[in-house]
Amino acid sequence: MEIWEVLLIGVALAMDAFAASLTDGMVEPNMKGWKVALVAGLFGLFQFGMPVLGYYFGYTLSFLVQKIAPWLSFFLLLLIGVKGMADGIGEMRAKKRGEEPPPRGNIGAGKLLLQAVATSIDALAVGITFLAVETSEGLPMSAVWCSVLIGVVTFTLSVVAVFIGKKAGNRFADKAEIFGGAVLIGIGIKILLEGLL
Repeated sequence: MEIWEVLLIGVALAMDAFAASLTDGMVEPNMKGWKVALVAGLFGLFQFGMPVLGYYFGYTLSFLVQKIAPWLSFFLLLLIGVKGMADGIGEMRAKKRGEEPPPRGNIGAGKLLLQAVATSIDALAVGITFLAVETSEGLPMSAVWCSVLIGVVTFTLSVVAVFIGKKAGNRFADKAEIFGGAVLIGIGIKILLEGLL
């Protein structure tokens, strides 16, 4: 395995975090810089940590990754997505009735943590792959450093995604939560289907 392949793995793994970060930016268009760093940092941390866990506990976790992880990711993202869509629909209905919608809340730490876990569980399999590759053809650097690279790629793409989402969120603020919830449900379905195939 070459370093460019690790970078491509990092980009591929970061796509779910990118989409979730994009919706976070849309839902909270006035997100402060420290919170952008928190969002990206959590996604990057979990995308770094899951391959490390997969590498060190690969044989033990292989059953979990193959059987349970896709379902867990799906249900976590479904829960977050349905809640977001319900909040957005409630806000639109209040506007239609001429009522003042409840103030838009900030994305809480609990929701961010659930998103980070749900979008990174599939990275456990990458750690198991690192273990297999290391014994056959070798890695370009240690599995931990490969995972650091994946985390940095995820962090960078998540920062970009939040800022793109913030721009779009200002334009589509009333529909952002509905769209964001639908995107998270879509990511969950994608992870589940990939896990079942």
